[in-house]
Amino acid sequence: MSDFSQIAVSPVPGQRIADSERGLLLAIVAFAAVVPAVLLMAPAVAGQLALQFGWGPVAIGNLFAAELGAMSLASLPAWYWLPRSHWQRATLVAGLGFIAANLASLMVASYTGLLVCRFLSALAGGSLMVLCMSAAAQTRNPDRVYSLWVMGQLVLGALGLILLPALSARYGIAACYAGLAGLMVLCLPLARYLPSGASPQRSSQPQATPEVGGDRRWQVLGCAAVLSFYISLSGVWTFAGGLASQAGIDAQQSGNILAMATLLGVVGAVCAALLGQRIRRVHVLLAGYLMMMAAILLLLWQPAMPRFTVATFLFKFAWTFVLPFILASLAHLDRGGRMMSAINLVIGAGLAIGPAVAGQIIAANGGSFQLLLQLAVAMAAVSLGMMLWLQRRTRV
Repeated sequence: MSDFSQIAVSPVPGQRIADSERGLLLAIVAFAAVVPAVLLMAPAVAGQLALQFGWGPVAIGNLFAAELGAMSLASLPAWYWLPRSHWQRATLVAGLGFIAANLASLMVASYTGLLVCRFLSALAGGSLMVLCMSAAAQTRNPDRVYSLWVMGQLVLGALGLILLPALSARYGIAACYAGLAGLMVLCLPLARYLPSGASPQRSSQPQATPEVGGDRRWQVLGCAAVLSFYISLSGVWTFAGGLASQAGIDAQQSGNILAMATLLGVVGAVCAALLGQRIRRVHVLLAGYLMMMAAILLLLWQPAMPRFTVATFLFKFAWTFVLPFILASLAHLDRGGRMMSAINLVIGAGLAIGPAVAGQIIAANGGSFQLLLQLAVAMAAVSLGMMLWLQRRTRV
């Protein structure tokens, strides 16, 4: 049987994977890749906005902050409507809202108008992301589904960074927003493959113990683990270029290294997808976290280019390798989709808090990155400890 058959919610032994099962996987990966595409292509989008409109860093930064904030805030109303709505219809509504907001972005003539359109686009996109994460949590092999979820985002983001500059040179920023609307139009037919709602029974999936599944304390612990993980990684990755500059590495060289590290991110997600449930999750979590912490330690004391290269490659690989297993672990605590909705909010919070706190730490230490890196290792270790405790309690 194909490995992808393990993703099925209701697999049939000895039978090839059904079209509906392939469609479910494709729907989750496709929607989850298109929704955050602007953030994944941020360097190219920001450059075009500055060139086309003459906006400064503050204006552009606020635009991206609005998108990230709205995508995270979409989790709050989702706590109410997710257990009560028909997920396929909700996907269509959110998808149409995403398309409308991106088309409106083509026509507005003011900064305020674009800010509103981008906020509404991200709000619809965040709702789609919650739906995708909750649908993935119901599958038989969430480890593999979340791996492909991460890989889809990385691949589309990399393609966008390659293609968008040339397209923007000819069509302006409209190429980005029209492209997003077009991609969502292609995704909408896949909505029929998503489940109609939260499944109360997951007989094909290993279950958490009743004590854990019914205790919100363990869900809070899981959210805290994800928050610590994202604060650690976003704080380090945001300032990786500055760290290279302080170590005397040429900006062009460090830029090339960071760009190539994205390929290692794709490799990390592919490896996670191939492993799936073949290895005990606790061992995979240990390996991923330890690689990530080792990479951060390699960045200490102004590394020369060879050490910087190894560190950034290992960091990006470890991050995308371990993330699917973190999400899959928390999927066992999900009830009615609310847990994964909370995780979407926590991820956004971590991505916002990490760079903000890291910048303050660097400034308070005279531009030194040493304390930041040490604290990032500590945050990753705390996250690992919480994840291992959850693994012990859930016995999965």
